[in-house]
Amino acid sequence: MKALASSDYLVFLVYFVIVASYGYWIYRRKRKAQTTSADYFLAEGSLTWWAIGASLIASNISAEQFIGMSGSGFKMGLAVSTYEWMAAATLVIVATFFIPVYLKNKIYTMPQFLSQRYNDKVAMIMAIFWLALYIVVNLMSILYLGALAVSNISGIDVRICIFALAFFAIIITLGGMKVIGYTDVIQVFFLILGGLVATYVALNLVAEKSGAHGLMAGFNLIMKNAPDHFHMIFKKDDHNYVSLPGLSVLIGGMWITNLNYWGCNQYITQRALGADLKTARSGILFAAFLKLLMPVIVVLPGIAAYVLYQKGMFHAEMLSSAGVVDPNKAYPNLLSLLPVGLKGLAFAALTAAIVASLAGKANSIATIFTLDVYKKAIKKDADEKSLVRLGKTTVVVAMLLGVVMSLIIGEKLMGEGKQGFNYIQEYTGFVSPGILAMFLLGFFWKRTTSDAALFATIGGFIMSVVLKFLPDWVNLSFLTPYGFYQPNYDNKGVYEIPFLDRMGFVFLFCLAGMAIINFVQNKRGIQNKGLEVDTSLFKVNKSFAVGSIAILVILTVLYTVFW
Repeated sequence: MKALASSDYLVFLVYFVIVASYGYWIYRRKRKAQTTSADYFLAEGSLTWWAIGASLIASNISAEQFIGMSGSGFKMGLAVSTYEWMAAATLVIVATFFIPVYLKNKIYTMPQFLSQRYNDKVAMIMAIFWLALYIVVNLMSILYLGALAVSNISGIDVRICIFALAFFAIIITLGGMKVIGYTDVIQVFFLILGGLVATYVALNLVAEKSGAHGLMAGFNLIMKNAPDHFHMIFKKDDHNYVSLPGLSVLIGGMWITNLNYWGCNQYITQRALGADLKTARSGILFAAFLKLLMPVIVVLPGIAAYVLYQKGMFHAEMLSSAGVVDPNKAYPNLLSLLPVGLKGLAFAALTAAIVASLAGKANSIATIFTLDVYKKAIKKDADEKSLVRLGKTTVVVAMLLGVVMSLIIGEKLMGEGKQGFNYIQEYTGFVSPGILAMFLLGFFWKRTTSDAALFATIGGFIMSVVLKFLPDWVNLSFLTPYGFYQPNYDNKGVYEIPFLDRMGFVFLFCLAGMAIINFVQNKRGIQNKGLEVDTSLFKVNKSFAVGSIAILVILTVLYTVFW
């Protein structure tokens, strides 16, 4: 593949200098005020609504979207956009119901919520769960997929790219949440601009390949040449059903993965927890509108790459050494077709997405370890200065662990034809049903006990593992007519429960188990800790209500047109 030209590197250098200089300026400006752990980890009271919204998107959109989701767009089509579009609706719910409860009860970390609502045992178990999940699944996957893309575009060895991305992210993360939040505004600018340029050029390439010209001509051509790639809801006889099982994306497991990710996830909620309610809600609503745009940047290029591949435009590069098409190479191969200069801009956008996401994840790891593990279980009398210092050390250690794992197991889990985006979603789904169950009942049912929360955490995880690997032990194909198990053609046709449906079953299992435990323990008179929650918290102002309705109307139109 053709490497970047000098002008491409120049464009990328401009991006790097702008982000690094602005980050250093923010750090110098805020350094004197950054004396407490709350200020360092949460940027308490200093992020504006537009900075919160931009930071949410910059932290969310990473290699898993540009590479993984674009690869899924190459293979499955527009349907994978449901993760982005349903996230917009989810953000409205989170801003309306979740954030007010957190802010009213002065919640700064998710383990703190669990400690305050249940007990320290539940909080510590979940803190360790989250740390393992963030490092083993998120950091590792972002580093590997990101480095793979950067390597394919630049020609630089993938191992060097892993170290370079980690180093760049560490520099930004060490400045604290203020630096992350405000540099994310620039990252989002490059991310969206570069992403739109890549989409524009991809659609034009499709048009030119067919003797036409223009953006709309290219879009119409990809719809004409790949009509099967423009359905949002798959039927059971579709090979992609196991990844996106029909109506589950609207009324089933998709809500679980989104509500857990956007409402119960330190990595995301951390952006809004240092603000007042009006600012937090405005920032989250801004992020919801940006989510509606994301499929244009990360999914359409994948579909365009599929059409170009069908037309033989980069046939050789799309095949792996094993002779199997690798979806993860769709976006990098597409960028290789961009003109000189624009390739550098798209390269900067991709790097911005990767680095911003790594920085946000590392900051959340440091926050949980420092405030919820070290200060509570190791050194309760630690002063603020030592906590900030430990947080910075944790950032470096976590990133090094991510680097080591991406080098050792990254290729095995996400290489050679595997959909990296599906890997991330599925394995995060091992814990998300239980987490969401104990958060929702913790919010809205004061009689929920800590034992019930433990059952959801541990029992939900065990049930997820059993349902995932049961087909390896027992042939369950006889359950197919009842809609439980479907053949997974990405896994040698083994019959599996589609992972979104599995999350739905586990979620109901957790709710039922928690309800039984609550009933038994409440009859025994066991006391529970509640939160300050009243209906007045959920009132929204007129502008937020109008914006929320606009999002729901847009989503209704999109799903109607592309059903």
